[in-house]
Amino acid sequence: MLMSVKSQAIQAPETREGLQNAKRLMTRRIWLPKFFYDCLPWFYLAAGIAALLAALYVSDWFWIVPHYLLFSAGCLHLGAVVFKRRARDDQAEERK
Repeated sequence: MLMSVKSQAIQAPETREGLQNAKRLMTRRIWLPKFFYDCLPWFYLAAGIAALLAALYVSDWFWIVPHYLLFSAGCLHLGAVVFKRRARDDQAEERK
C-alpha cells in the first residue's frame, strides 16, 4: 500500500526566524570559570596527542585512522593558536 504525502512549503518568515536564532546562538558569548579558561589550551593539546596516539594503535578499524589524524591536527593547531594569542595579549598588557 503506497501513501502519498503532501509537501508543505516553508514560509519565508519562518526561515528567517530560524536563521536569526542560529546566528544569535553562534555569536553568543559564554562565560567559563578562570580554571577552565586557563586549562582550555592544555585540554586541546592533550586531546590532540591522545588522538594521535590512538591513531597509531588502531589496527582493526583502518577507516577511522584519517578521522583521528584530522581531529589530532585540529586540536594541536587550536591549542597552539590559543597559546600564541594569549602570549601576545599578555605582552600587550605588559607594555601598557
